Amino acid sequence: MNLEILKLYCDIVRLRSFSQGAAANQISQSAASQAIQQLEAELDVLLIDRSKRPFMVTPEGRTFAEGCRALLQGFEKVRAEIASSRTQVTGSVRVAAIYSVGIHIMSDHMQRFMSLYPQVKVRLEYLHPHKVVDAVLNDEADLGILSYPPANRSLTILPWRSETMVFVCHPTHRLARRKIITAADLNGENFIAFDADLRIRKAIDRCLRQHDARVKVIMEFDNIETIKQAIAIGAGVGILPRPTILKEAGNRTLAAVPLAMPELVRPLGIIHRRGKLFTPTIGRFLELLRQSDEKPTPP
Repeated sequence: MNLEILKLYCDIVRLRSFSQGAAANQISQSAASQAIQQLEAELDVLLIDRSKRPFMVTPEGRTFAEGCRALLQGFEKVRAEIASSRTQVTGSVRVAAIYSVGIHIMSDHMQRFMSLYPQVKVRLEYLHPHKVVDAVLNDEADLGILSYPPANRSLTILPWRSETMVFVCHPTHRLARRKIITAADLNGENFIAFDADLRIRKAIDRCLRQHDARVKVIMEFDNIETIKQAIAIGAGVGILPRPTILKEAGNRTLAAVPLAMPELVRPLGIIHRRGKLFTPTIGRFLELLRQSDEKPTPP
């Protein structure tokens, strides 16, 4: 039994596939199957039930996988600490982020980090919010970044940024030149909203109800970029986080006006698996992110 076989086993369990696990370790599927059979023989226990399609990981197999992941993470941490002792930060950081954060915020942080540590690779993947959580829980990402992070016993949540929300419209809209938008101004407006199941939509709806603002929801989308496109063609108005529309407001393809609803902000959080052992590289990247947090400020 060696670390390579333990990593192979963890990859097969994580990917739910012998073929994909074998490919991730650059061996044949036959060799992967033989290695797992040998591992089961050494442990004298069935780890994977192959009689079902797709295969099922046994309770003993799940327990063993958790222990293997902790062992491998510990090994990587020690190896990274040795590299760090030579004043080198090496390896990689895997980050899963929602689209708006990845597109509008993360690129600057990634460039800064890689300029400080040129031997490090930052792998960023854009995902739907619930997929960000899944990626972190399944150890497919070291860190996750999303808005309104959900409470979960298996996660540690680190508050990161609070983004002011603003009213967004076409530059020729009747409200585009206002200094501030009140709830009464929104009454009857055609509204481009987030999908109803997103937490940002629920927060906006709750605030509009509290201020007795009655809008007409005519379109719903699951991402900020599509909402901006709909507003840019004059289909309606919306409410979006200020950092996500700075470019469009600057080139005047969209107008952004402060809202008389100062409590309406989008919280962003950084998540990681509870108890996860950080390599120095992941720790340095997390430190860089947290040093750049943004408090709510008037637009």
